[in-house]
Amino acid sequence: MTYQVIIPAAGQGKRMGAGKNKLLLELNSIPVFIHSLKVFEEDELCDGIILAIHPQDEAEFNSLLKKHGVKKVLELAPGGKERQDSIYNALKTVKTDGIILVHDAARPFILKEHIHRLLETAQETGAAIIGVPAKDTMKTVRDDVVMATVERSSLWAVQTPQAFRFSLLYRAYQQAEKDGFIGTDDSSLVERISHPVTMVEGDYDNIKLTTQEDLFFAQAILQKRQGSF
Repeated sequence: MTYQVIIPAAGQGKRMGAGKNKLLLELNSIPVFIHSLKVFEEDELCDGIILAIHPQDEAEFNSLLKKHGVKKVLELAPGGKERQDSIYNALKTVKTDGIILVHDAARPFILKEHIHRLLETAQETGAAIIGVPAKDTMKTVRDDVVMATVERSSLWAVQTPQAFRFSLLYRAYQQAEKDGFIGTDDSSLVERISHPVTMVEGDYDNIKLTTQEDLFFAQAILQKRQGSF
């Protein structure tokens, strides 16, 4: 049981305020996106990586892939205006009808054991996503006024990777394009064509690096995993 993974890496990361692609920022002298790719590079079940990037970044990305020994990249697909466009471009290059994962390049802390659990679930059900139960009290707010307190036990914070049978995910993307629908994640596209999606529990370390503050949390996670505290 193997898989391929699509990693969109064409975002500009404006909320990070880095003045460049945030994925090129470094953690322990290694670019963020390399940390993410290395997880799949070192996973024996990963058959290949499809990276979606802006064409102007191609030379820099190729140089970094070579420098850090990432050899599983099969394609560099062109990034689009939206994340969804980038993933659709990448899907069009896929040459397998097996399981496809989609993972945010800005999530460098996914664990192999969680990838494998996700893969097994997607193999059985066709669609699986990873996430963690909400820890905070959740409220519905309108015009700065609390309207209701939401029952927390059924709420999950969704992460990536997300895993699907290729044919299912491609059909969901085709339908979204036809309808002019932009989803918040890949699962939302699959949900709207009425295919059930199974949740797999991950862990809270699998954060997405979005703002400058996230870089401090990232360093803490690295130190914890290296046994520094």
